[in-house]
Amino acid sequence: MSGIILKPIGFISSPFKRLEEIPPQSTHAKDKTAIIEIMEEYKEGLKDLDNYSHIIVQFYFHKSKDYDLMTTTPWSKEKKGVFATRSPRRPNPVGVTIVKLKSIDGCKLEIQGVDMLDQTPVLDIKPYVASLNPVIE
Repeated sequence: MSGIILKPIGFISSPFKRLEEIPPQSTHAKDKTAIIEIMEEYKEGLKDLDNYSHIIVQFYFHKSKDYDLMTTTPWSKEKKGVFATRSPRRPNPVGVTIVKLKSIDGCKLEIQGVDMLDQTPVLDIKPYVASLNPVIE
């Protein structure tokens, strides 16, 4: 098997400039907005995305330097396996979050409920379809 190669399709302009500012979940930042700027070469792929109220954003934890297989969470000091948490310190530092899509202007997507660091690389975007994912507020 050859190596896995992922490249960003865009980057986040977020109000969170330092790691310690980021909330533990997007539900703790319901009113925080950000911009995802998609690279021009991927602009055509945004067609019809504005038909959805929410999107799933997959991103790279670009500031995560290492990982622990056992970790604590903001809610408990009890050690848990990393795969039972949303810790950014993972063997493959890939994050997933669901955000509200407020608008699209060219290559810029305004989103709400952001929990990502400024300049986070975006790997993929998918529409959130409630009937396929029935749990969301």
